[in-house]
This record gives sequence, C-alpha cells and structure tokens, in this order.
Amino acid sequence: MSNQESNKKSLIIDVNKQEDHEPNFKRRSLLQSAALATGAGIMGLSTGGVWAAGSDKPEKEEVHIGFIPLTDCASVVMASVLGFDKKYGIKIIPTKESSWASVRDKLVNGELDAAHVLYGLLYGVQLGVGGNKKDMSVLMTLNNNGQAITLSKKLAEKGAVDGAGLAKLMQTDKREYTFAQTFPTGTHAMWLYYWLAAHGINPMKDAKVITVPPPQMVANMRVGNMDGYCVGEPWNHRAIADGIGITAATTQDIWKDHPEKVLGTTSEFVQKYPNTARAMVAAILEASRWIDASLSNKSKMAETIADKSYVNTSVDVINQRILGRYQNGLGKTWDDPNYMKFFNDGAVNFPYLSDGMWFLTQHKRWGLLKTDPDYLAVAKAVNRIDVYKDGAAMAKVSVPKDVMRSSKFMDGTVWDGKNPAAYAASFKIRA
Repeated sequence: MSNQESNKKSLIIDVNKQEDHEPNFKRRSLLQSAALATGAGIMGLSTGGVWAAGSDKPEKEEVHIGFIPLTDCASVVMASVLGFDKKYGIKIIPTKESSWASVRDKLVNGELDAAHVLYGLLYGVQLGVGGNKKDMSVLMTLNNNGQAITLSKKLAEKGAVDGAGLAKLMQTDKREYTFAQTFPTGTHAMWLYYWLAAHGINPMKDAKVITVPPPQMVANMRVGNMDGYCVGEPWNHRAIADGIGITAATTQDIWKDHPEKVLGTTSEFVQKYPNTARAMVAAILEASRWIDASLSNKSKMAETIADKSYVNTSVDVINQRILGRYQNGLGKTWDDPNYMKFFNDGAVNFPYLSDGMWFLTQHKRWGLLKTDPDYLAVAKAVNRIDVYKDGAAMAKVSVPKDVMRSSKFMDGTVWDGKNPAAYAASFKIRA
C-alpha cells in the first residue's frame, strides 16, 4: 500500500500549519501602514469617535470576532487592520478558528462576541438543528457570491466537468460518490444540495455527504477522500493551482447575488451590548465599502488576508477571483461580473428577511426540519434589521425600503418569501 493510500480516510490537518507560505512580514507591515493611511484619509477616520457623548458609547470596547480562513472574512479583518473600528469606539480582535463547529460553540458559550459565520448555521442553532438551541442574531450580511463547487481532476478526466457530466458519469460508472460541505445547515451544504438536485442527483440517496472544515478541503481531495466539494474561496482556486480539481460551477451560477456569510452573535449579546453591536456593524460596513471601492483596494485586501495570521495561502490564489478573473482548471477562462461582493453600494449588507427564510425552506426540504416553522416569525427574530439600520445610519449607508427581495435560481424557480411552506414542498427532489 502506498503512503498516499495509507493516509486516505485518516487525514488530520492543523489549520495553522496548512499551506505554509511564509509571510513577508516587512511587506505586510508596509502594506498595512499604507492601507491605514490611505483608508483613514479616504474615509475621514478620526480617533474621536462618532457616537454621541454618554448613552451611545459602546458598552464593550474590545470585541473578539471569530473567522474561518476564507476570502470572505476580509471585511472583518480589514475593519481591524485599517482602524475603522476605532472610529466607532471599539477594538475588533479577529480570532482565527479551525471549523464552523468551533465557531458555533464559542458563540454559544460566549468565548466569541461575534463571528464571520455561515448564514444557515445561525438559523440551525436558533431552531436546535445541528447544535444546542439558542437564540441567535444576524446583524448584517458580509458578502454575496464567490463560493464554488469543485470536482476532482479524476472525475473531470472521465467527463464530469459540470453538473450534467457528473450526473451522466454517476449513472454509467456506479460506485459510492463522496461530496463534502462545511457544516450541515450551512450555506455550502445548501448550494451543493441545490446544484446536485438541479441535475437529478439526490444528495441524500445517490451520494455520501461528509463535513470537512474549509482549509482542509484541498488536502483531503489530494488524498482521495472526496470526489467533490462546495466551499468558499480561496480553496476552489487553490485546487486548480495545485492541479487536483476543477471548478464545475460557481455559487453565483446557482443564485446570483446570494447571501453568504453574516456577522452573527447571540440575541443575549445584542440585548446586553446594543451600542457595541451597532458599532460593529458600522465599522464593518466602512471596511466593506473600502474593499469594493477600487481594484487597488481589493489587491491590498488580498495581500493582507493571505498572511499566515488569516487565510494562510499565496496572494495569487486569492486575488484572481476577488477581481472576477476565473478559470475552471481545464483551459476555460472568463471575467465574471458576479464575483464576490462585500458592499455593492450597501445592497450586499442588508439582512433581508427573505434571505434567512430561504435557508429554512432548504432545511425543511432536506429533512433537517421535520415540520414547517413559522418562517417569517423566525426570520424577524433572528435578522436584527433594527440594529443594522442604526449601524448603517452611523456609517452613512442607505438601506432598501423592502425587507424582502425576489431571486431567480439556476433551475428557473423564483423565491420571494411569500409562501415558504409551499416553496419548500415544491421540489421534486427532496429528503
């Protein structure tokens, strides 16, 4: 048995050691100093704060915000690195975590004040699915788009270069196919299931689905632990750079401008520290606006978060897709106008009730919820539109008038939040 085969199925990776691209600390220091200077100048930062004297001052000045090493942690990181947090009287301490389960546990027990977290994870905790039940809060959406579904190079060589090709291969070459997502109620699980089902593959019956932390996806595919996975960047582009995987679909192909990560915390935290919650929203909105303001800012962001302290990979693995420059690993290249967005004039960040409700419909579709919840009531309890509006006002960001939005999916179905129970039951392929 080869060393590779002996390692298969038992791979354990220390996220802090994976992809050891040693950072150039001198360059990082210069970059951060320059970014702070330009960011502060452009955005009009001052150390005086923007809260009114007394009652609006943040109750908690130091906040620990957890994150997973993914490109979409950038607004949390840059709010800290560029000093946007100081403007609102807080100090954000980005805290690197190894898995979404760790983020969930530390949020619930109070070790983390807030987190860059999967939208569906918070809804799962709210309803006691995938963890102990606890009331949770979505303060804002952090990004739209920018995830992908990667299939192994071995599958691609057999014709599985997209969903139709995968479905055909699974019919002709029958065996157990294994796909990975990052958390059972999370966004990546829902994108993977939706995409498979849209091509006639029932993820609950026709395949084996496993849970793998994002930074461990590439190494696990390398030793053959899965045929495909859905994860955030840069771990899809990394598989292409390493020659072991191809991009079969982007998540913006599934749902254009879909919600992805959110700034999440517990309801208890918001109740206890309302001014702090608003300050976090305002500071991260400022960082989101800064990232999307120019290609230069995006490049600076990529250099910053590539560091070992954050995503821990090479800059070139991050910066291509953050600029909308895609390749599928098989020679096809394209400029995607629906790449990962952090601000988009504020359209990204509003916590639409319909977005939260959609995840509940998919939890019901796939049997994670046995009965229909009161979709709208749950979304109103979790998505703290009131806190978001306060933070947006502080950062001078406009908010939409409607708390619901309409979205069209890859299979032609339209989601508008009007009849969630009927929508959840309407899918031909479900658990």
